[in-house]
Amino acid sequence: MTVTIGRRKFFATLGGAAAWPLAVRAQQPAMPVIGYLATGSAEVMTHRLAAFRKGLNETGYVEGHNVAIEYRWAQNEYDRLPELAADLVRRRVSIIATPGSAQGPLAAKAATTTIPIVFSTGIDPVKSGLAASLNRPGGNATGIVSMTGQLGPKQLGLLQELLPGATRFAVLANPNNATTQFLINDLRSAASTIGRQIDVLNAGTNRDIDAVFASLVHRPGSAVLVSPDPVFSNRYVQLVTLAMYHRVPAIYFSREFVEAGGLMSYGTSQVDIYRQVGIYAGRILKGENPAELPILQATKFEFVINLQTAKTFGLEVPPTLLATADEVIE
Repeated sequence: MTVTIGRRKFFATLGGAAAWPLAVRAQQPAMPVIGYLATGSAEVMTHRLAAFRKGLNETGYVEGHNVAIEYRWAQNEYDRLPELAADLVRRRVSIIATPGSAQGPLAAKAATTTIPIVFSTGIDPVKSGLAASLNRPGGNATGIVSMTGQLGPKQLGLLQELLPGATRFAVLANPNNATTQFLINDLRSAASTIGRQIDVLNAGTNRDIDAVFASLVHRPGSAVLVSPDPVFSNRYVQLVTLAMYHRVPAIYFSREFVEAGGLMSYGTSQVDIYRQVGIYAGRILKGENPAELPILQATKFEFVINLQTAKTFGLEVPPTLLATADEVIE
C-alpha cells in the first residue's frame, strides 16, 4: 500500500521537534503580523488607516484574513515610542509600519536592525540614519519621504497671496518635533524675501495651543501657518475651532483641517502616503528586501480652500488662488 504524505506534513515530520523546538513552534503566528507604530491616536486617523489597509489590499493582504496588525499608539507622547517599538520587537512582528512622523521611524530603527521597517517621514532618511541612500537603503528600513517639512515657503506664499495686507506672520510649531527647526529656518528665509518676519509660537499640548491662540488677540493682523506635526493632526478640530473663534486666518498642512472648517491647506496627500506605506509593507511580506526597495518621494500634493470660511472671515479669495486650488469647499 502506498502512503501519500502532504508536502507540508512531510516537512513538519522530517524536521520534527529537533528542528523546531516546541516553544519556538508555539510562537509562530498563524499569519504574518504587522506592527503599526504611530505617534498619535486611532480616533482621528480613520481615513489614513483606511488608506494603509487599501495599500495592503492592493498587494493581496486583507487584515484579519491573511495578515494581522498589532497597533501601538503613543497618544502624542513621543517618549513612549521607544518602549512601544521594543514591545513590537519582543512580539516578533513580521514588519513594523510607522507612517506619519519623524520620531516613529527613529524609535523603530533603534529597536531593531533585523525586522523590516516601512516608514513615511518628513526628515531626510539618509541624514537621520534611517538609510544609506534613497535608491538603495541598504538596511532594514525603507519607505516614503512626505516632503511636508519642505513646503513651508509655498504655504507662506499662498497665505501672503490671500492676505497681502497682513502685518504679521506666525508659525505654530511643536518644539519637540525633530523637523521644526528646519521648517522655521526655511520660513524665515522665505519671509525675508517679501520683507516680513516670522514669529514662532511653540505648542506641544492642548493647554499650549489654547494659550497661543489667546495671545494672538493682542497681535492684530496676524496670520498663522500651522506646521506639520502629529500633535496638530490629532487636534485638528481644536485648532480650527480656535482659529475661527479668535478670527485668525490660518493655512494648514492637510485637507482634514479644511474639511473641518479651516481656511485653507497645502500639503502632501496623506491618504496617498499611507497607501504607499501599505503597498511597501505588502511587497515586503511577499519577500522583497527592504534594503533594495528605493525610498520614494511624495509626488501628490493638494491645495484646498474653504470658501465658506473665507466669507466668514470677510476675505475675498483672489481668482488666481481659486484657479490653482485642487478643491474648493463651498
